[in-house]
Amino acid sequence: MSARVTVAALAAGSVAWVALVILAPDLPPALAAIVYGIGGVVCHQRPERSFHWHGAQLAVCARCTGIYLGACTTAILALLPPSFYARWGGPPARIARLLAVAALPMAATVAAEWIGVWMPSSITRAGTGVLLGAAVALVMAAALVAASRARHGDAAIH
Repeated sequence: MSARVTVAALAAGSVAWVALVILAPDLPPALAAIVYGIGGVVCHQRPERSFHWHGAQLAVCARCTGIYLGACTTAILALLPPSFYARWGGPPARIARLLAVAALPMAATVAAEWIGVWMPSSITRAGTGVLLGAAVALVMAAALVAASRARHGDAAIH
């Protein structure tokens, strides 16, 4: 499978998950229970730190919602030539720096909460999540391009 097809599959999966997270309050009860259950495995689901839709809490908190929205960046990347997102790869140290920079705003807001100097809004939490989710999406797409190049040569990814 080519990198482009894999990125498109990840895009479809990330968009589907975000749709389920956001629409969970309106889903049939059995499906909603599954979505909230999966959300509860990866998220604290605290109501005061979550967005609400039609008066009901989403399946994950605002920060997690932002991370998943950022991961939807793959939906945009899937439309672009792989050479665009290949530049976000590289040596592990470079990738670690990119992810650390993307995580810095989230880490700052978490630290501010923990020490009690600031309680960021759900919008702020989601915004920091979007940055990290998008960075992870870029790194994943770049890694898929690198793997495809290694298996098939440069011509296989265009």
